[in-house]
Amino acid sequence: MYLLMIDWWFILEKFLLVGFVVTFSLLIAMYTTYAERKIAAFLQDRRGPNRAGPFGILQPLADGGKLFFKEEIIPLASSKFLFVLGPSLAMLTAMLTSAVIPWSTPLQIGGRDVPLQIADLNIGILYVFGVVSLGVYGIMIGGWASNNKFSLLAAVRGASQMISYELSMGLALIALLMLTGSLQMSVIVQNQIVHGWHVIYQPLGFLIFFICALAECNRTPFDLPEAENELNFGYHQEYSSMKLGLYLFAEYVNMFISGTVMATLFFGGYDIPFVNEASWGLSPNLLAFIGFVVLLAKAFFFLFVFIWIRWTIPRFRYDQLMNLGWKKLIPLALVNMVATAIVMLLRNR
Repeated sequence: MYLLMIDWWFILEKFLLVGFVVTFSLLIAMYTTYAERKIAAFLQDRRGPNRAGPFGILQPLADGGKLFFKEEIIPLASSKFLFVLGPSLAMLTAMLTSAVIPWSTPLQIGGRDVPLQIADLNIGILYVFGVVSLGVYGIMIGGWASNNKFSLLAAVRGASQMISYELSMGLALIALLMLTGSLQMSVIVQNQIVHGWHVIYQPLGFLIFFICALAECNRTPFDLPEAENELNFGYHQEYSSMKLGLYLFAEYVNMFISGTVMATLFFGGYDIPFVNEASWGLSPNLLAFIGFVVLLAKAFFFLFVFIWIRWTIPRFRYDQLMNLGWKKLIPLALVNMVATAIVMLLRNR
């Protein structure tokens, strides 16, 4: 009976944590659209959203309501099952990545430690890459099912782009894994708390990872799958209502999760630099809340940089994009990996 009670509490904790992470990620994605429009307006010397609520703060709710109540159109020549599956898969893969992120130190509830991590897998990094690679299918299926040549061409662009930049991203992470000796996300964070943030030891690896994250999220200057001057609207041209909303939300959820993953891998996760939080004498729950806020602050910084880059740097041509991925980033990642291996070998000797 006691074992059954423990299992019940474990399931309840994970269920509540999953609900919180999903809801919070959607909320962040919703208001990232507002932040993007406001930052773009500031950079272009205009006001941005300022009608719905004070300072336009209710604009995301108005946009979401509009998408919910717009007419839903499914083209007659499309494959209806795949047409619905595409945006659903894009949103699902965007949310699944958050399962292995350690959001903070454990909470203490009823004398039990409740970890703020949905699943502490010993292959956490491989899980992230596996889920990210599945995101290609959401784009490809949506473009194919639309039965539109522009959508299909944009989907092929997006798939080839994401596959190309995943190689550089993986090679950049191999050098980081040499430092930690583990694929487990919680171990990677603890290693940074003890030895210092990984960005200090792997600045080139972080730069490569950051550029690849821009490409994986289809953000400027890598937004070729949505190049409206070449492909009309891109791979989701035939979508309307909340099916289009799922594609748009998936992009912003991917941005948030990418920022959180970069903060976890290279910037200590929930760690505060040069500070020993345990010496503050605060309760474990308050320390967990502070760590969660610190991780969010780092993720929000990356969101700001993503938006800043979009409204500053022009879009690449497609040949430039592929040249950067195959002829520049992959050789740089290989050099960084070999150099890290040599340094680790000499240090161990």
